[in-house]
Amino acid sequence: MIDIESAWEELHRRIASCRKCDLCDMRHHTVPGEGPHDCRVVIIGEGPGKEEDESGRPFVGQAGRLLTDILEKGGGIDRKSLYITNMVKCRPPNNRDPNEGEINACRDFLEAQLLLIHPDIVVTLGNVPSKPLLNTTQGITSMRGDCKNWRGIKLFPMFHPSHLLHNQSNAVGSPKYLTWQDVKKLKAEIDKLKNKSKES
Repeated sequence: MIDIESAWEELHRRIASCRKCDLCDMRHHTVPGEGPHDCRVVIIGEGPGKEEDESGRPFVGQAGRLLTDILEKGGGIDRKSLYITNMVKCRPPNNRDPNEGEINACRDFLEAQLLLIHPDIVVTLGNVPSKPLLNTTQGITSMRGDCKNWRGIKLFPMFHPSHLLHNQSNAVGSPKYLTWQDVKKLKAEIDKLKNKSKES
């Protein structure tokens, strides 16, 4: 039988010592992710930014604070109840999107995390995690807001909070407006899971 906590410790050691791509030469800290290991929902972003690189924690900068507001104020979802990670565990320079090679170098780490958690729902924020996981060229604007199937798990694409920081409009149809609608759908999916648990 697998010792889950030992498996997590080993995974974090592997991430901390990884040198599979050039991002390792620029990092201060790796950012594996954080949250309960028995949660039902995992959120996947793009990669760490400056504040994440300095702290070793995901989504603690401006985009992270907005993500917390979206989840907690928009959807009534406690951020601490979710596991939050990124496609890559080291900061790309100047906060650029990670490239295909960097994503592939980190892919085993992400898949190990998902295997250990075995969530019911995976939320992908933006194109960077959504496209490779769904193996599609379709953009986030057309993907967002609908549950997809990924290896028997519900995958729910949403806009990345950093996109909303550059698109401040609250007008109907704007990214911010659509995200507030999406987080309500996400909450409804989470509530369905809770109701199924009560019935079983």
